Amino acid sequence: MSEIERQARGWWARLLAWLRGAQRGDAAQRARTAMQDMRTSDTGRKVETALRDVRDSDAARKAEAALHDLREGETGRKAKEAIRDLRDSEAVGKAKEAARDALRDLRDSDAGRKAKAALRDRRDGAASRDKP
Repeated sequence: MSEIERQARGWWARLLAWLRGAQRGDAAQRARTAMQDMRTSDTGRKVETALRDVRDSDAARKAEAALHDLREGETGRKAKEAIRDLRDSEAVGKAKEAARDALRDLRDSDAGRKAKAALRDRRDGAASRDKP
């Protein structure tokens, strides 16, 4: 599956999950209907056909083979090894710990408490506006 197709499928899956999770309100129903209409429309069918043609084309096959060769070749193995070494290095561990400490300090600071309060107030205000 090509990267473009993966992105399109991912976007579609996130959109459908959002629509399924949305309340069964009028807006959600209209959005679902509009998406279904778009998908079954002539333009939607043309897009699906174009994606299928791109995925099945000779250029796509050559690109996939080139990516496979790059991943499995000596350069790809060296890059994976370098990334693994970097990820496992002491410097990365120290950087993660420093980031956790900085976030903890920010969360415990006066500015962090004010930001939490502001978010809580904003959320509470939005919840009260949504109530009929």
